Amino acid sequence: MKKVLVAVLAGGALLTAATPALAQTAQAAKTTLGPYGYGKVRLGMTEKQARATGQIVLNMAGEAGSCSGWDLKAHPSGKNAVGLYISKKKGVALISAPKGVKTPEGIGVGSTMTQIKKAYPNVKTPQDGYPSVRVPGNPKAYYAFLVEKGKVYQLSLGLNSQDCTN
Repeated sequence: MKKVLVAVLAGGALLTAATPALAQTAQAAKTTLGPYGYGKVRLGMTEKQARATGQIVLNMAGEAGSCSGWDLKAHPSGKNAVGLYISKKKGVALISAPKGVKTPEGIGVGSTMTQIKKAYPNVKTPQDGYPSVRVPGNPKAYYAFLVEKGKVYQLSLGLNSQDCTN
Protein backbone atom coordinates (compact mmCIF):
# COMPACT_ATOMS: atom_id res chain seq x y z
CA MET A 1 0.00 0.00 0.00
CA LYS A 2 2.86 2.39 0.85
CA LYS A 3 4.44 1.72 -2.56
CA VAL A 4 1.19 2.62 -4.33
CA LEU A 5 0.83 5.83 -2.28
CA VAL A 6 4.44 6.83 -3.06
CA ALA A 7 3.85 6.15 -6.78
CA VAL A 8 0.64 8.21 -6.76
CA LEU A 9 2.32 11.08 -4.92
CA ALA A 10 5.33 10.96 -7.26
CA GLY A 11 3.01 10.93 -10.27
CA GLY A 12 1.16 13.93 -8.86
CA ALA A 13 4.47 15.73 -8.37
CA LEU A 14 5.35 15.04 -12.01
CA LEU A 15 2.01 16.38 -13.18
CA THR A 16 2.39 19.45 -11.01
CA ALA A 17 5.93 20.01 -12.25
CA ALA A 18 4.82 19.72 -15.89
CA THR A 19 1.89 22.12 -15.52
CA PRO A 20 4.00 25.33 -15.43
CA ALA A 21 5.82 24.22 -18.59
CA LEU A 22 2.51 23.67 -20.37
CA ALA A 23 1.26 27.04 -19.15
CA GLN A 24 4.44 28.71 -20.43
CA THR A 25 4.00 27.09 -23.85
CA ALA A 26 0.38 28.28 -24.05
CA GLN A 27 1.40 31.77 -22.91
CA ALA A 28 4.20 31.90 -25.51
CA ALA A 29 1.66 31.12 -28.26
CA LYS A 30 -0.48 34.03 -27.06
CA THR A 31 2.41 36.48 -26.91
CA THR A 32 4.27 35.49 -30.08
CA LEU A 33 3.59 36.63 -33.63
CA GLY A 34 4.77 34.04 -36.12
CA PRO A 35 5.92 32.10 -37.85
CA TYR A 36 2.42 31.07 -38.98
CA GLY A 37 0.08 33.41 -37.13
CA TYR A 38 -1.04 34.60 -33.72
CA GLY A 39 -2.85 32.34 -31.27
CA LYS A 40 -5.31 30.21 -33.22
CA VAL A 41 -5.46 32.67 -36.12
CA ARG A 42 -3.20 31.49 -38.95
CA LEU A 43 -2.09 33.09 -42.19
CA GLY A 44 -4.05 31.74 -45.14
CA MET A 45 -7.16 30.75 -43.15
CA THR A 46 -10.41 31.55 -44.90
CA GLU A 47 -12.68 34.10 -43.27
CA LYS A 48 -14.95 31.26 -42.13
CA GLN A 49 -12.03 29.37 -40.54
CA ALA A 50 -10.70 32.51 -38.84
CA ARG A 51 -14.16 33.39 -37.44
CA ALA A 52 -14.50 29.80 -36.17
CA THR A 53 -11.49 30.39 -33.86
CA GLY A 54 -13.67 32.79 -31.87
CA GLN A 55 -10.70 35.16 -31.65
CA ILE A 56 -11.63 37.82 -34.22
CA VAL A 57 -14.35 40.41 -34.69
CA LEU A 58 -15.22 42.40 -37.84
CA ASN A 59 -13.93 45.96 -37.79
CA MET A 60 -14.28 47.06 -41.44
CA ALA A 61 -16.29 45.26 -44.11
CA GLY A 62 -14.57 44.82 -47.44
CA GLU A 63 -16.10 45.82 -50.73
CA ALA A 64 -16.70 43.19 -53.40
CA GLY A 65 -13.45 41.36 -54.08
CA SER A 66 -11.44 43.37 -51.57
CA CYS A 67 -10.05 42.71 -48.12
CA SER A 68 -11.97 43.08 -44.88
CA GLY A 69 -10.46 44.46 -41.69
CA TRP A 70 -10.75 42.57 -38.42
CA ASP A 71 -9.59 42.89 -34.82
CA LEU A 72 -8.42 40.28 -32.40
CA LYS A 73 -11.19 40.20 -29.76
CA ALA A 74 -8.67 40.37 -26.92
CA HIS A 75 -6.83 43.30 -28.56
CA PRO A 76 -9.12 45.93 -30.16
CA SER A 77 -7.05 48.13 -32.47
CA GLY A 78 -8.85 51.42 -31.82
CA LYS A 79 -9.91 54.16 -34.21
CA ASN A 80 -8.76 54.13 -37.84
CA ALA A 81 -6.87 50.85 -37.45
CA VAL A 82 -7.40 47.12 -37.86
CA GLY A 83 -5.65 44.15 -36.28
CA LEU A 84 -5.66 41.91 -39.34
CA TYR A 85 -6.79 41.74 -42.93
CA ILE A 86 -8.62 38.90 -44.60
CA SER A 87 -8.45 38.67 -48.39
CA LYS A 88 -11.24 37.08 -50.41
CA LYS A 89 -8.58 35.26 -52.46
CA LYS A 90 -5.77 34.62 -49.97
CA GLY A 91 -7.53 34.31 -46.60
CA VAL A 92 -5.86 35.82 -43.53
CA ALA A 93 -3.29 37.97 -45.30
CA LEU A 94 -1.75 40.20 -42.63
CA ILE A 95 -1.75 40.24 -38.82
CA SER A 96 -0.50 43.20 -36.80
CA ALA A 97 1.15 42.46 -33.48
CA PRO A 98 -0.92 43.44 -30.45
CA LYS A 99 0.76 45.44 -27.70
CA GLY A 100 3.44 43.43 -25.91
CA VAL A 101 3.65 40.74 -28.59
CA LYS A 102 7.01 39.85 -30.11
CA THR A 103 8.38 37.59 -32.80
CA PRO A 104 9.92 34.29 -31.65
CA GLU A 105 13.28 36.04 -32.07
CA GLY A 106 12.26 38.70 -29.51
CA ILE A 107 11.49 41.67 -31.78
CA GLY A 108 8.46 43.83 -31.01
CA VAL A 109 7.28 47.39 -30.58
CA GLY A 110 10.14 49.39 -29.10
CA SER A 111 12.90 47.23 -30.61
CA THR A 112 15.70 49.12 -32.33
CA MET A 113 17.01 48.71 -35.87
CA THR A 114 20.20 47.32 -34.34
CA GLN A 115 18.15 44.60 -32.60
CA ILE A 116 16.24 43.86 -35.80
CA LYS A 117 19.47 43.50 -37.80
CA LYS A 118 20.95 41.22 -35.13
CA ALA A 119 17.82 39.00 -35.05
CA TYR A 120 17.36 39.10 -38.84
CA PRO A 121 20.66 39.64 -40.67
CA ASN A 122 18.81 39.45 -44.04
CA VAL A 123 16.44 42.35 -43.26
CA LYS A 124 15.99 44.65 -46.24
CA THR A 125 14.84 48.26 -46.29
CA PRO A 126 13.65 49.52 -49.67
CA GLN A 127 14.41 53.17 -50.39
CA ASP A 128 10.76 54.21 -50.05
CA GLY A 129 9.59 51.51 -47.66
CA TYR A 130 9.82 49.80 -44.33
CA PRO A 131 12.27 47.14 -43.19
CA SER A 132 11.04 43.63 -43.90
CA VAL A 133 12.40 40.11 -43.75
CA ARG A 134 11.28 36.59 -44.63
CA VAL A 135 9.99 34.78 -41.57
CA PRO A 136 12.37 32.12 -40.25
CA GLY A 137 10.54 28.80 -40.47
CA ASN A 138 7.87 30.02 -42.90
CA PRO A 139 9.06 30.79 -46.45
CA LYS A 140 5.54 31.97 -47.40
CA ALA A 141 5.56 34.89 -44.94
CA TYR A 142 7.38 38.09 -44.05
CA TYR A 143 7.67 40.45 -41.09
CA ALA A 144 7.28 44.18 -41.76
CA PHE A 145 8.61 46.67 -39.23
CA LEU A 146 7.32 50.22 -39.18
CA VAL A 147 10.14 52.25 -37.71
CA GLU A 148 10.34 55.83 -36.52
CA LYS A 149 13.36 57.44 -34.89
CA GLY A 150 15.15 54.09 -35.01
CA LYS A 151 12.47 52.13 -33.09
CA VAL A 152 9.67 49.81 -34.15
CA TYR A 153 6.21 51.31 -33.61
CA GLN A 154 4.31 48.59 -35.49
CA LEU A 155 5.07 44.99 -36.42
CA SER A 156 3.14 42.85 -38.89
CA LEU A 157 3.21 39.28 -40.17
CA GLY A 158 2.03 38.90 -43.76
CA LEU A 159 1.75 36.42 -46.58
CA ASN A 160 4.30 37.09 -49.32
CA SER A 161 1.40 36.96 -51.79
CA GLN A 162 -1.05 39.07 -49.76
CA ASP A 163 -3.20 41.52 -51.72
CA CYS A 164 -4.53 43.79 -48.96
CA THR A 165 -1.84 46.37 -48.20
CA ASN A 166 1.19 47.98 -49.85
